[in-house]
Amino acid sequence: MNTAMSSTFVSSDGDGYELQMGRWSRRLAPLFIDFAGIEPDENTLDVGCGTGNLSFALAQRRGVGAVCGIDISATYVERAVRHNSDPRIAFKIADACALPFPDASFDHALSMLVLQFIPRPEVAAREMRRVTRPGGTIAAATWDTRGGFVAQRMIFDTAAVLDSEGGARRAGSCTRPMTRPGELAQVWRDAGLANVVQDMITIRMDFSSFADFWAPCGARTDRLPTMSARSTTR
Repeated sequence: MNTAMSSTFVSSDGDGYELQMGRWSRRLAPLFIDFAGIEPDENTLDVGCGTGNLSFALAQRRGVGAVCGIDISATYVERAVRHNSDPRIAFKIADACALPFPDASFDHALSMLVLQFIPRPEVAAREMRRVTRPGGTIAAATWDTRGGFVAQRMIFDTAAVLDSEGGARRAGSCTRPMTRPGELAQVWRDAGLANVVQDMITIRMDFSSFADFWAPCGARTDRLPTMSARSTTR
């Protein structure tokens, strides 16, 4: 398998990822964990951990067991390792579509703001199911870039009028897989998962200035809905 094609999200380094995604993932992580219903003393896999914000949020929950975060980007994993002081958390370089773990290795498998960047999300879903024990929970959250990310859509619509490449950029941003209602839940069902639940989580972001708003290489809206789905393995 060509692991270089297992993700289309690109950032130059861990600090760049934090600038673009960190503030959003830190805000979303606690709400996503609540949605997933993670119980104390259980082991959780964080698929596509980036710089580790979901893993760190999991470890902050009282009584949570071991957490393993994996990401295909060595630079993201290196930053997560540098900022980790919790012995319950481990970070590894790995491909979401070829997880390096035996069957039923974890109580839960979570993936936050990742699956829309994986060209074959159904493969990642089957891998998450494989490494999760029977009765465990698998959950994911993806951006609602088509209907909910209004500020970004306004910018791309304007760019499409003003620049010849704007239309292509808009299409690439607003037509990613796993971003329409029902898509994420359908991938879960196709993977053979049971008790599938899909819902919407909306997070609010505050900015200190326009420069702060614009800094992550593009505008961000102050409220950004994400679609999330959870299920249990059979």
